[in-house]
Amino acid sequence: MVVLSVPSEVTVILLDIEGTTTPIAFVKDILFPYIKENVKGYLETHWEEEECQQDVSLLRKQAEEDSHLDGAVPIPAASGDGADELEQLIQAVVDNVCWQMSLDRKTTALKQLQGHMWRAAFKAGHVKAEFFEDVVPAVRKWREAGMKVYIYSSGSVEAQKLLFGHSTEGDILELVDGHFDTNIGHKVESESYRKIANSIGCSTNNILFLTDVTLEASAAEEADVHVAVVVRPGNAGLTDDEKTYYSLITSFSELYLPSST
Repeated sequence: MVVLSVPSEVTVILLDIEGTTTPIAFVKDILFPYIKENVKGYLETHWEEEECQQDVSLLRKQAEEDSHLDGAVPIPAASGDGADELEQLIQAVVDNVCWQMSLDRKTTALKQLQGHMWRAAFKAGHVKAEFFEDVVPAVRKWREAGMKVYIYSSGSVEAQKLLFGHSTEGDILELVDGHFDTNIGHKVESESYRKIANSIGCSTNNILFLTDVTLEASAAEEADVHVAVVVRPGNAGLTDDEKTYYSLITSFSELYLPSST
C-alpha cells in the first residue's frame, strides 16, 4: 500500500465530497434521478407552502433570463384560474427543471429547489448518503490524533449537512468541525483557500486539502495549501503529467499522520 506522510505542520484536513468522500455514482445515479422522478409529486404536495412558492418564483425569474436560450422552458405567472391552470403551471416547472438538469446547469434557482427536495427525502429516510468505506474510520482516527476536519464542496452547506446527517453510517455530523461552500469563493480560485484558512484561524500551510479535481488542487497549491489528489472508481482520469506531479491516494487509510505516533 502507498503511504503518504502528512506534513507535520498540518492541523486541518479539508475534504471535497463528490468523488472524494462519496462516489460520483451516488450523486449521478441516485440524487439527480430522484429529483426528476419526484419533482412533480413534490410540487403538488408542497405547492401552497411559502418555501415552495419562493422556489417557483426563483425558477420563473431564471426562466425569464434564459428565454433567449435554445430549448428554454418558460414558466407562466399564476392567474388563479383553477385546477387546470395549476396542473399546467406545475408541468411547466417540471419541464423547466428537467431541461436545466439535462444541461447540467448549476443555477441558484435549480440548486435551491433540489436542496429542499433532498432535505425532505433525507429526513423521510427515502435517501441515505453513501461514503467510501475508508472515509469514516479515517476521519475518526484523524480527530483522535487532534486534527480538525472541514468540508469544502460546491454543494450548499445545507446539502452537506444533510449528507453527513443522514448517511448509511448514521448521523456523522459530529465528525466535521465546519462546512464551506461557494459562498466563500469558487473551488478553482486560490483566494477561496486563503479565506477558508482565515475563517478557521490557521495558516494555509496548516491545511491538507483532499480532492479528485486537479484544477481545485492547483488553486489550493497556489495558496500554499498542501494537496493530495484522491483517485476513486468512477472519477475522471488523470493525465500522465498529473499522475507524476500530484501526490495520489486511493484511500484515506493511505495517509500517515506523524503526529499520531
